[in-house]
Amino acid sequence: MRMPRLVLLLAGLAVAASLSPALARSARQEVTPAEEREFPFDADIPGCQDPGVLEKVSTQFAEKESKFWNSSLTILSFERIERTAWRPWGLDFYPRRFCTAVATTSDGVRRRVDYSVRESLGIIGATWGVEFCVHGLDRNLAYAYASATSCREARP
Repeated sequence: MRMPRLVLLLAGLAVAASLSPALARSARQEVTPAEEREFPFDADIPGCQDPGVLEKVSTQFAEKESKFWNSSLTILSFERIERTAWRPWGLDFYPRRFCTAVATTSDGVRRRVDYSVRESLGIIGATWGVEFCVHGLDRNLAYAYASATSCREARP
């Protein structure tokens, strides 16, 4: 009974071994930057401290709190704004800038906010957009990885 499983395992290993040169070859291929594609990106997105970026984060946060959580919580201010990464996965991925800040919310609590500015995430892909996670307020665990307050998936 065990013989067919062993044969299948050996056959699988043989297939994997035959594919490994092709996989190694693809890893050595030259990377085409996103700006040089047929439908190119321009990598012209605003920085972490740009007022438009912070306004989008604030507006979208207030909208999400109001619509989904019946909360009047808003972001009043940002401080300690830092860029954490720029195109962390390479030039062939669409341009994105990862940021972190400390936000003071309308309940007086200071919370960490992880956010990213990404090209072509705005209205119908015509402009830049933002994605964000406010630590301790990711109620639907959209950005959770290990715990409800981690916001791990909002970081690079």
